[in-house]
Amino acid sequence: MPSRAEAPARTGALFAALALALAALSVAHLLQGTSAVSPADLARWALGAGRGDEAGILIDSRLPRLLAGLLVGCALGVSGAILQSVTRNSLASPDTLAVNAGAFLALTACAAFGIALPFFSSAAVAFAGGLATAALVLALSSGPRSSPIRLVLSGSVITLGFSALTSMLLLFFPFQTQSLFAWGAGSLSQAGLGGVVRLLPVCALAIAVVFACGSRLDVLQLGPDAAASLGVRVRPWQAAFIVIAVVLAAVAVTATGPIGFVGLCAPALARMLGRPVPALSRQRTMIGAAALFGALLVVGADVGLRAAFRGLDSVGIPTGVVTSVLGAVAIIVLAQRVRTGFDADSLVTMRAGTRLGLRHPLLLIAATAALLAAAVFASVLAGDTLLLGGDVVNYAHHAASVRIEIILDARLPRVLAALLGGACLALAGAALQAVTRNPLADPGVLGISGGAGLGAVFVLVTVGDSTFWPVFLGASGAAAAVGLLLFGLSARRGLDQARMVLVGVGIAAAAQALTTALIVAADPWNQVMAQTWLAGSTYVATVGQCLPMLASLVLGAVVLASAHRDLDLLQMDEFTPRILGVRVTAARAVLLCTALLLTAATTVTIGVISFVGLVAPHAARLLIGRRNGALLPLAALLGALLVTVADGFGRTIIAPGQIPAGLVTAVLGCPYFLWLLWRMRKDA
Repeated sequence: MPSRAEAPARTGALFAALALALAALSVAHLLQGTSAVSPADLARWALGAGRGDEAGILIDSRLPRLLAGLLVGCALGVSGAILQSVTRNSLASPDTLAVNAGAFLALTACAAFGIALPFFSSAAVAFAGGLATAALVLALSSGPRSSPIRLVLSGSVITLGFSALTSMLLLFFPFQTQSLFAWGAGSLSQAGLGGVVRLLPVCALAIAVVFACGSRLDVLQLGPDAAASLGVRVRPWQAAFIVIAVVLAAVAVTATGPIGFVGLCAPALARMLGRPVPALSRQRTMIGAAALFGALLVVGADVGLRAAFRGLDSVGIPTGVVTSVLGAVAIIVLAQRVRTGFDADSLVTMRAGTRLGLRHPLLLIAATAALLAAAVFASVLAGDTLLLGGDVVNYAHHAASVRIEIILDARLPRVLAALLGGACLALAGAALQAVTRNPLADPGVLGISGGAGLGAVFVLVTVGDSTFWPVFLGASGAAAAVGLLLFGLSARRGLDQARMVLVGVGIAAAAQALTTALIVAADPWNQVMAQTWLAGSTYVATVGQCLPMLASLVLGAVVLASAHRDLDLLQMDEFTPRILGVRVTAARAVLLCTALLLTAATTVTIGVISFVGLVAPHAARLLIGRRNGALLPLAALLGALLVTVADGFGRTIIAPGQIPAGLVTAVLGCPYFLWLLWRMRKDA
């Protein structure tokens, strides 16, 4: 620990070093671009002696981009520091509390419905959306058994749900929201200095208020009881600081779109220097350092992006892609330090089984199969053109009209793809939940679906081969890499459920960011098709593409059915299966590979679909109990039912327009996940 005499010097040295680094990055940022500007040109411009063309390039293009990066970095850094102080949670940020997602959804809705707003009205809309979302997340994660992990999970799942709603708007209103796809990942591109200049006073005023009230933040960090004993009105001050944090996040979203995880990384970097610089324990110093670190992250990410992708490519790729990858790494690193999670036996101790399911499981399975058959038949009839049962009968006997044949030739493969995809994802989720003893495990939530989607898009972009097997190999390889990374990072010091979910959230964020970069860089004019596939659509499914998914389903079902007793033992605890002779490592490897195969085959055929692997096994467990011999077939039927209904609903509700099945399942699965999280309000 430094002496009292050394502490101010170290604080000054830290801020001087950060300021110098930021100045150097700013100069490098101004020198980058498609038009050559030398350091001498920059110096002449700074002294007021620059030529007209140099001044035009710097003032109209490069300076607005730099100032936007500085403004947004400072705003997000301070916003994250405030949220982490108020919640006393190092994982809190505008991203993990879904503030950015709520603000972006509100702005996208206004653009989609043609609501023309003045500049500050746009900021107010973003603020309202972010504040409402933050209030929802904090309400879900509060209570006597609240924990940092519940807060992050609540925010992350709400982000998934709001992202699904935003994607719907982007797909339904492509002309009104044409520029929002890349901007939605966080783009520093500006039309001029006007927007940044108008937002600068708002940001400066908010930060000044925080500095003036910094002592209150110091007291709040002591905890609610200690703060109240010192005479601080805890709830009003907490609410006031959260409002300020949301204002800063809304400023950032209005200026550049949601640039990911700067509010998480900037305070974390400052906190890492807490030992050599003790003054960072005081909130005024922490907020100043977080602001500088935030600006360094955003400007540095943009400099690195433009250095790696020279020319116009660097302008098209959102800066938020880089910060999201850095934030994903930060979540994974912070997850290793988490010591509180869910009850290790929560999968076993949760209520499971109804009287009918426990006494007559075959009857319940048969009833579900009948319901699925009815849903499949209804889905065949539903769509932009409603058919009758007689049309299907005539089609089966080759007696239908040409019009009916064309409709059913296109519709039947989609129904088949939804049926098989739902069953595959449900079985994958059931296997993951049993192997990890984690009722929140799901190929989408754990990042496996996102990783498979990234692998498939990478093959499409780099190889240019859209045939099934190259894309399948790319998706399978990426899913396997995600699985190894997920279990490797989660199993350190013992397999921890909460750590696994946090690592999965980080992997999913990184996969989404990299996929966005590939889409924007490869073909910015074909974003609607890519968005549709990533949203989980059966639009281009054919019978030939369904055959590998059918083979994967049959193989996966055989493997899981033969290992159902091992699954029963693995979901109990770490020691019972070893005592009873189960080769735990080998069994987990086989079951994990099976889940990865099922996920990859589904992702290649119908894209990324979330929450099915969570909802179907959990609903089956509530109905029929924990024994996997009965749970697996029921989960497969429920998963097939969910995706079939979602696909039919999406093809019908706004016909001739369509909603991808993955967006429907995300909107339905998000509330279910939050309800499940509410039931599991327990620290590990």
